[in-house]
Amino acid sequence: MNPLSIAELSAHIKDLLEGDPLLEDVWVEGEVSNCRPYASGHWYFSLKDEKATIGCVMWKFQAQRQQHLPEDGGRFRMHGRVSVYAERGQYQLLVDQVEPAGQGDLHARFEALKRKLEAEGLFDAARKRALPAYPMRIGIVTSRQAAALRDVLNVLARRWPVAEVLLAPTQVQGDAAPPQIVAAIEALGRAGVDLVIVTRGGGSLEDLWAFNDEAVARAIAACPVPLISGVGHEVDFSIADFVADLRAPTPSAAAELATPDIDELRLALDGARMRLDRRMTARLGAAEDLLAALRRRLALAGPARRLAEARERRAQRTARLVRAMQGELRLRRAGLAARAERLAALSPEAVLARGYAHVTRKTDGRTVTRSGDLNACEGLRIRVAEGSFEALVAGQPSLFDTHEEDEA
Repeated sequence: MNPLSIAELSAHIKDLLEGDPLLEDVWVEGEVSNCRPYASGHWYFSLKDEKATIGCVMWKFQAQRQQHLPEDGGRFRMHGRVSVYAERGQYQLLVDQVEPAGQGDLHARFEALKRKLEAEGLFDAARKRALPAYPMRIGIVTSRQAAALRDVLNVLARRWPVAEVLLAPTQVQGDAAPPQIVAAIEALGRAGVDLVIVTRGGGSLEDLWAFNDEAVARAIAACPVPLISGVGHEVDFSIADFVADLRAPTPSAAAELATPDIDELRLALDGARMRLDRRMTARLGAAEDLLAALRRRLALAGPARRLAEARERRAQRTARLVRAMQGELRLRRAGLAARAERLAALSPEAVLARGYAHVTRKTDGRTVTRSGDLNACEGLRIRVAEGSFEALVAGQPSLFDTHEEDEA
């Protein structure tokens, strides 16, 4: 049998170790020694117990996610996978999670409660409620002395100063904290708030354990209004986070998620007001144009217009009637003048003017038409063209033959 090269042997060992499912997902507990964080951000250290030591490596991106980092002399519980460093022929643990020793039991209790409540449906997305768009009363469950309270109040004052804030103070750490947190949530639910924020700052698993309490989880689920969990830092997760209607990575983020930004609302309101003004101006202009058109139509078809047209027609007819009457009057005057001329030509005055006389009896004023009707010495009144005079019949009148008179 040909001998193996060192590289071949190391590769075979590497395949054996890294291909073992048990070694791909393993928890190891021990004391840290030779801890050397490098400038690159990677961590190199050893983990040992009374009988053995294993080298450990934690890469930069994994170290940045840890709440707790290893330190010499400390006892830690670490998760990772076994790998082989072929150049030195060493196996090592590639660490991706670090917990102080003693948290293993807490972690197991956490997972057990998480599975129980999840099976009951307390984590279901369907039961999560939407947050109110404009909460006017906001309840806060936290400690009076908590830095988280100051962070939340600062954000609320900046983003949504119109809201009324109700604080239900409680301990957020220790054995007395869970019942106080439950009582605070129930009190705010009865106070008629629109929204509840349960919050505290970061800490170890033991520090945050009050928010992994089953009674607290059930109080959150039973809260009559939407509830935001803002417990710990971004890498921290609690049972409260899973049950709440919304999980915020930090207390400040919880306040931001709970409220609208009043400055953005003012800008939006100004924009809406401007759009409304433009629309109203446009609609008013259109209405004015329509009103003007209707007025024109009314002026053309309305009673006033009809009356004006009737008056105009009456005036025209009156003018035509006056012109016709004037023409008729002129014609009649002309005819009357002609008749007057003819009448004047036939009038007694005209006859008298031609040398004739009008003879009447003085006694009775009867016109004398026959000389035989006169008596001697009868008084006569004789009218000529210019004036009149009286006369007496000299003798006995007789009828004279006209022709004889002409001859005489």
